[in-house]
Amino acid sequence: MASPMVKETARATFERVWTALCRRKWLAVTVFAIPCSVVVGLVPFLPNRYRADAVVLVERQQVPEAFVKSTVTSGLETRLQTISQEILSRTRLEALIRRFDLYHELRTKASPEVILAQMRRDVQVELKGVEALVRGSAIVAFTVSYVGNDPQTAADVANTLASYYLAENTKVREQQASGTAEFLRRQLNDVKVRLATQESRVSAFKRHHVGESPKNVDANLVILDRLNAQLRLNSDNQGRALERHETLEKQLATAEAVVSPPVAATPSPAPIVVPEPSDPQEQRLTRLRDELTTLQTRYNERYPDVIRLKAEIVALEREVPKAKAPAPKPAPRADDNTPTPPAKPNPAVPKIKEQIADVESELAALKREETRLRDDFAMYQLRVENAPIREQEFQEISRDYETTSELYQTLLKRYEEAQLAETLEQRQKGEQFRVLESALPPRTPVAPNRTRLLLVGLLLSVGLTLATVMAAEQFDTSFHSADELRSSISVPILARIPPIVAGRDRSARLWRRSIAVAGIAASVALLIGASYLTAKGRVPGASDVAHSMLLRN
Repeated sequence: MASPMVKETARATFERVWTALCRRKWLAVTVFAIPCSVVVGLVPFLPNRYRADAVVLVERQQVPEAFVKSTVTSGLETRLQTISQEILSRTRLEALIRRFDLYHELRTKASPEVILAQMRRDVQVELKGVEALVRGSAIVAFTVSYVGNDPQTAADVANTLASYYLAENTKVREQQASGTAEFLRRQLNDVKVRLATQESRVSAFKRHHVGESPKNVDANLVILDRLNAQLRLNSDNQGRALERHETLEKQLATAEAVVSPPVAATPSPAPIVVPEPSDPQEQRLTRLRDELTTLQTRYNERYPDVIRLKAEIVALEREVPKAKAPAPKPAPRADDNTPTPPAKPNPAVPKIKEQIADVESELAALKREETRLRDDFAMYQLRVENAPIREQEFQEISRDYETTSELYQTLLKRYEEAQLAETLEQRQKGEQFRVLESALPPRTPVAPNRTRLLLVGLLLSVGLTLATVMAAEQFDTSFHSADELRSSISVPILARIPPIVAGRDRSARLWRRSIAVAGIAASVALLIGASYLTAKGRVPGASDVAHSMLLRN
């Protein structure tokens, strides 16, 4: 409970305020009448405002995203804001205002910018979602509302705006899907051209360096072993051919030295058979040549063993002709008086010469084969030696090719997905808007709340009156009672003289009061009339104020 001191202070304050009101009643009446008349003249005549709502349902993608992934990745709330900006554009709103003849009276008084601003204030979009989920993915529906003076017009405008949202959403999704597919198609073509260029470079490198890649090293080594074996066999064949050639040369020399006597004088001699040479130096020479041929297939001419064998072969070739020199023929005896018959060519010489020609042809073929084998051997050996270098060069060339190939495969996959997403949007199987509840003409107005407005206006009038009276008391320095004078001076008050009012003063006071009452009444009537005209929208520029009051209340 409040203490006695607090009660006494409150009582004193109330008495002070009441005394001030009674003393300045005409000021209080005037200040109270001005705002109260404005409220009384404005609020009852404000036009009714009707709000029509159309509920639009957000239907999710009909085909599961596990099978077809949409390329429209923007959030629903962001897309709604974008669509709202498009729908509330100047062109759309002007067409809608002309279609339904909206703001007929306002269009004759206000500028187009003011009308468009009022239209944007009258259109509202409210999202509806699930509280437990994230806002971006919880939106399941939204409401498109319009506030107007006529119920049927408000419903028609709300339904038209809802249809705009449906059409614009489909258009935006199709444009995004088509734009994504077109962008990926252009990128894919660019990468395809670049990939073709790099493929031609790789193919040219492979054609230019056939068999030099690291994966061909094993095959080249096998071929080198085979060529080496063929070279050894060729060397052996050449050695045997040389031995046959030398044997035939000896046979030819022997056959040409032996002449057959005439047929009538001496019977034909028996055929001469020359045994194959069994000289160890010749055999060693043949063996050294075979070894030299084998070493030359593996090493170059500066290898120590190759140089040594060549020196030994040269030394042996100098010694062998001396050993092969024919023995001198015995001189004819002096006592031999037998007449010498005329010489006859040996019939074995042509045959031996033919055999020598065959052996020389064989030797020439073996030499040509040896040259070919050595060329092939050098070529495959060069391939093996160049394999690491070619591997590094090929890696440098193929690195960009592999990167571009991976990029091409990725873009190709995404382009195919984008085409599916584009088809999905064109067939309207993606996320779509559907009008769940069409707007109906409202039966009751949404504004104004006249009772609330009147109560607020009355409270404001009372507050303004009290504030004005108390401010006048603060600025008034006169004394209105003996107690006020006694509290301000220390001299005692001896007597109080009451006011002496003559008849003429009473008439003047009454006249002044009549004029004040008439002025207050005229001001109140004028304010009520202006408020009425403002409420009806007949005062230029006052319509926006009235509408703002309606929307706030």
